[in-house]
Amino acid sequence: MIDTAGNPDRHDAPRSRPHRWWLAPVVSGADRAWRRGPDVRVLRVLGRYLAGTLLVAALVTGGIAVRIIQVGHQDQRQVSDAIVVLGAAQYDGRPSAVYAARLDHARQLYRDGVAAHVLTIGGGQPGDRVTEGAAGRDYLLAAGLPPAALLAVGTGNDTLVSLRAAEVLLAQHGWRSVTLVTDPWHAERSRLIAADLGLSVRVSSVTTGPALDPGVEGRYVQRETLGTLFYLLTGGSSGAGSAVL
Repeated sequence: MIDTAGNPDRHDAPRSRPHRWWLAPVVSGADRAWRRGPDVRVLRVLGRYLAGTLLVAALVTGGIAVRIIQVGHQDQRQVSDAIVVLGAAQYDGRPSAVYAARLDHARQLYRDGVAAHVLTIGGGQPGDRVTEGAAGRDYLLAAGLPPAALLAVGTGNDTLVSLRAAEVLLAQHGWRSVTLVTDPWHAERSRLIAADLGLSVRVSSVTTGPALDPGVEGRYVQRETLGTLFYLLTGGSSGAGSAVL
């Protein structure tokens, strides 16, 4: 029906239904979170997992650092088949101050009757005419130790490779117990490696020398913590030698 103005009759116009709010479904907060999809839940789980992983990593790393410091302050010397001196830098046969401190400590251990043999270990850098092992042996020879008491292994530019080479020579002589001589903060990683090679190990760290300078300790412990963690995780070499100086 059309009125005289040409507009549809108001009775024929469609009616909008009133909003009945009491019929709307009740949506809880949990339902709204669920409807946001799995992304939020996944991110929360991943966040908790990451936080837990970081906490465990921090605890493990901190524990290793504490152990390094503890062992560094111990002198575990006991009668052994051999004293093994970990190499350090040398300059055309002249040991660096760090290496000389280790060699002097080994000389005193020998004189105290800890072992009848001293093994100096360590290779050389490209272009070197003398290895660390040979430089250490010559230094102790000049210090008055008898030639028959000295052996040198000129292999390896890191702790793992050097100790592997030393273990071969020790086995040839039937020696299994050793007292390692190195810097305090290098002692724990060296001990772990030597023990994994099947040696009965004690460590006797130096008590003098540049490695004990307060300004060096923090950097040394940090590097050894990472090196020890890498070794424990992989069983391989971290590429680190035995001094940060």
